[in-house]
Amino acid sequence: MAAKDETKKGGGKGWIAALALVSLVAIGTGGGLGMYLLSKVEKAVDVKTKEAESKAVKVLKYTGDLSLRPVGSVVTNLADSADSWVRLESSVVFKTGALPNPDVALAEIKADIVAYLRTVSMRQIEGASGLQHLREDLNERVALRTKGQVRELIVEMLVVQ
Repeated sequence: MAAKDETKKGGGKGWIAALALVSLVAIGTGGGLGMYLLSKVEKAVDVKTKEAESKAVKVLKYTGDLSLRPVGSVVTNLADSADSWVRLESSVVFKTGALPNPDVALAEIKADIVAYLRTVSMRQIEGASGLQHLREDLNERVALRTKGQVRELIVEMLVVQ
């Protein structure tokens, strides 16, 4: 009987040692796999960042000698009701020296914006697509007014009440 007890005790130690060994192998494998995946993710993020930076440099459309002038604040009511008001603040980008008298051009642009906004209903400028259409329409009007001298009208703030 004494021999059986010793083999049971030795067998129990063997299982504990095997379990400890398997646990150490699992921890090592998990740690190694984690480090491998972390390096792969970091490389992928670096590649995406470099691609985004290279695209951002290629999309740059403002080069050379450009001026940015604020048009000012435009406050007017909308077409659908006298209770709907809109306030728009914007700026224009143009090549320095392209406009012979920028102050006069800015006053004309401001008057055009007021005239256009009085024809717009609240429903037309709702949501992101409405804002995009408003921006495109204003850019077209500014381009027509200045005979293409102004590159872009930038909408800085739009408040509808």
